[in-house]
Amino acid sequence: MIRILTILFLGIMLLSGCGKGTTSAIKPLVVGMDLSYPPFETINSQGAPTGISVDLANALGEYLHRPVRIENIPFTGLIPSLLTGKIDLIISSMTDTPEREKTIAFSDPYLSIGLAVLAGKKSGLTDGAGAGAMRPENLDQPGRTLAVRQGTTAQAWALEHLKQAKVLVLDKESSAVMEVTQGKADGFLYDQMSVWKNHQEHPSDTIALLQPVQKESWAIGLRPGEVALRDQVNAFLKFFRASGGFEHLGDLYLKDQKEAFAKVGIPFYF
Repeated sequence: MIRILTILFLGIMLLSGCGKGTTSAIKPLVVGMDLSYPPFETINSQGAPTGISVDLANALGEYLHRPVRIENIPFTGLIPSLLTGKIDLIISSMTDTPEREKTIAFSDPYLSIGLAVLAGKKSGLTDGAGAGAMRPENLDQPGRTLAVRQGTTAQAWALEHLKQAKVLVLDKESSAVMEVTQGKADGFLYDQMSVWKNHQEHPSDTIALLQPVQKESWAIGLRPGEVALRDQVNAFLKFFRASGGFEHLGDLYLKDQKEAFAKVGIPFYF
């Protein structure tokens, strides 16, 4: 897909007389992402950024005829980096929330997802709900411990809705999963894809409770007032979807998830 887009846009540039300067003279599009969230944002064995968000950023750069530079930034530092001009965009599986909209602007959504729970098999979170399902009221009980990742919408949801259960805030996904597998937390509240993936890695210790407690949308973050760039990004997202780009990324990176979600009747994301 990326190679096809490159050929297409190179032809457009030549026909439109865009060869007035060299590529090095074009200002790079600096994209911030936290490269600790596979398969969306991660680092390959050669130390290079890879994943769905990386491919999406590169396709956007080709659409805008701009080289792309990826900046690896901890998730909690992405918005400050955007506001101070260190980066031009955030493409890092970031949920568009009313709270974040007070600080930054967002593109049109490109992915829909929900918050789910990776539960310990002995947690009792599924009691009375049937296999693979969850009773939400089982989450907020005295003696319960729910792990969340710092700076995520899961943390915000937990702090708002869990008044009796203990909320354990951790900075890494792997740390939260470990709390569940070791029985120190009853569950890990995170996005559906990660819950499914982590259950596949720990099938003997966990249950994937995929029915969402909250539905969300991911979008690209921009500085407020960047109207022209936002319009360009939205035009790209529309084009990329219509040309099958998102379908391709889903098949390339998330084939097993797509099939698993279809079996339980949960709509897929893009």
